[in-house]
Amino acid sequence: MFLRRNRKRAGGEAYEYWTLCEAVRTERGPRQRIVATLGKLEPEATQPQSDWSDIDALLEGRPPARQLHLGEKAQQRQQEPLWQQVDVRGVRVERAREFGEVYLGLALWRRLGLQEFLRELLPEGRESVPWEPVACVLTLARFCAQRSELGIAESWYEHTALEDLLGVDAAQINDDRLYRGLDLLGARKEQLCAHLMERYRDWFGVRFEFLLYDVTSSFFEGQAPANAKAARGYSRDSRPDCKQVCIGLVCTPEGLPLSFEVFAGNRADVTTVEEIVQMMEAKYGVAERVWVMDRGMVSEENIEFLREKKARYLVGTPKSQLRKFEAALLAKEGWSQVQPGLEAKLLPHPDGRGQEQFVLCRSQARREKEAAMLARQRERLCQELGKIDLALRRRAQADLEAVGRRIGRWQGKYPAATRLLEVTLQRDENGRACGLNIATKVAEGQWAGQAHGAYLLRTNCTEKDPAQLWRWYIQLTQAEAAFRTAKSDLGLRPIYHQKTERVEAHILVCFLALALWRTLEMWMSAKHLGSSARKLLAEMATIKSMDVMLPVQGEQSRAELRLRVVAKPEPHVAQLLAHLGLQLPTRSKIVENVVEKIAS
Repeated sequence: MFLRRNRKRAGGEAYEYWTLCEAVRTERGPRQRIVATLGKLEPEATQPQSDWSDIDALLEGRPPARQLHLGEKAQQRQQEPLWQQVDVRGVRVERAREFGEVYLGLALWRRLGLQEFLRELLPEGRESVPWEPVACVLTLARFCAQRSELGIAESWYEHTALEDLLGVDAAQINDDRLYRGLDLLGARKEQLCAHLMERYRDWFGVRFEFLLYDVTSSFFEGQAPANAKAARGYSRDSRPDCKQVCIGLVCTPEGLPLSFEVFAGNRADVTTVEEIVQMMEAKYGVAERVWVMDRGMVSEENIEFLREKKARYLVGTPKSQLRKFEAALLAKEGWSQVQPGLEAKLLPHPDGRGQEQFVLCRSQARREKEAAMLARQRERLCQELGKIDLALRRRAQADLEAVGRRIGRWQGKYPAATRLLEVTLQRDENGRACGLNIATKVAEGQWAGQAHGAYLLRTNCTEKDPAQLWRWYIQLTQAEAAFRTAKSDLGLRPIYHQKTERVEAHILVCFLALALWRTLEMWMSAKHLGSSARKLLAEMATIKSMDVMLPVQGEQSRAELRLRVVAKPEPHVAQLLAHLGLQLPTRSKIVENVVEKIAS
C-alpha cells in the first residue's frame, strides 16, 4: 500500500489531503483502489508548542520535561514574549539546512534504542567526539542515500541540521574520524544484531517463529586486492566483470533484518545454509523455527542437515522435480483456491518418507508469463538457427566443430527453447555441413505447456492447509524487497572499500540503515499510512531549518538577532507528521556568538 497526495477545489478554496491506496489485479488489468482517507489535521491552535531544548523528548516520543518554579503548574508554564524593534528591510535568511530527513532518521535511531546502547558499547577514550554520534552519522547518511564517507565529511554533514541535533560541530566530522568509527562499529556486529532483535520484540511484538533467508551479491569498484573474500562469481547485479562478495541475510516475515553474513564472491548459495543455521542457533538458541528459503538454497545435503537439527523448513524445489508429480498436476480434483488465479494442493512424499510433504501450486498469471517468455526464446533461437542454415546452404562448411560451436553458442543463450528443438546437421557428399534440420520435440513441448505456471514447495511442517503453507513461503518476497531497498535506496552497491574488515563494516552500516528503513515502514503501517517509506522521506525532505537574521534597534546601537527556526511544514506534510505522532520544534532559538567561516 502507498500514499497518494490529492488536490481538490471546493467553494473556490483549494486544499490537499492524503489517501491510502493499494494495487489490485482485475480482469481488466492492474487497478488502484482507495483503502482509506486520512482525517483532517488538528487546528494549529490546539497543537502543542515545543522548543529546541525539547529535541531529545520529541525524538524519543516523550512529553517534554521542563523544570517548573515553586508553586507553578505545568499548564501555566509559558514562554515570555520578547519584543524588539526590527528594520524589516534588512531581514534575511542564512544557513539553510536539510532538516526533515535527518530528523526522521534520528527519531528512528533513538526509538530503536541505538543511542543508549552504543554509548555503553563503544569504548571511551581521549577522543573529542564520542563514537556513538559518529556511528549515528554514518547510519543516517546511508539512510538518506549518501554513498561515501568522504562525501559525508566534505559536504553532506554541513548541509544538514545534524550539527544542531547532535551537537557535533561540522569541523569535527572528517573522513579519518568516520573511518575509525566504521572500524569500531564493525567489531560490534553481533551485539548490535542481538539488540535489534530485542527492540523488534518490544516495539512491534515480533515473534521469531519464521526466519527468511536469502543471498545476494554486491560488486566492487576496483580490484580489491586486500580483500580475501573478493572474487568473481554469479552476479545478481549483472556485473560479472567485477569482483564481488555474497551477502546472506536473515530477516523476519515483516522484512525486519535480524542478521547477516558476508561470504566469498564465488561462494554458491547452497553451501551457505549450514553456516547460517548454526550461527543463528549459537546466538539465539535452538528453537522450533521454520526456515523459509528459495530453491537456490536446496540440496539433499541441506535438507538432511535441517532434519538432523530437528529444524522445520519450507523451501522451493527445482523445476525438474515437477516431473514426479505429473499425474497430480494434470488431475482436476484436490485443488484449493488460495486467491483468484492461484491454486494449490497438498501431496505426500512420493517415497512415503517421514513427515515430509509437498505443496503443488499453479498460477494463471505465472502460466501466461512463462508461456510468453518461452515463445519469445523459441522465436529468437529459431531466427539465429535460420541464419546459420541460410549461411550453410549458400556455402558449405568443412569445419564441423566450428559450426557446432556456433550452434551451441545460441543454444546456451536460450536453454529453455533448446529443450524443445532437435537440431541436426545436413551434410553433402563431401561430408561438409550444408544445412540444418530443425524439428520440434513433441513430448517436451507438451510437458512445457503443462508445467507453465506450476511450481513445487517442500516442507516438513505439520500444517495441512496448502493455502497457509503458500502464504508462509510467499513471505520470502520480504527478503528480496530488503535487498532491493539496500541496493537502490541505501547505497549497498557498489563497494568502494578494499580491506576485508572495512567492507564488512560498510555492510553493517547498510544493515543498520535497512533496520531504520524497515522500522519506518512498520511504524507507517501501524499508523495506517501504508508502507512506502520512500514517499514519506521525499515529503520530509521539504522541511528545512534556517537562521533568520533580524536587524534590531538596541539602546545604544543597532545589532542583529539570529533566530534558528524550523520552517513550518506544508499542510499535507504536517498531516503525515500528526498521524505518526512526530513533533517538530515550533519555537525559535536565539543563537549567540556565531563566528562566520572564512572561505579558503
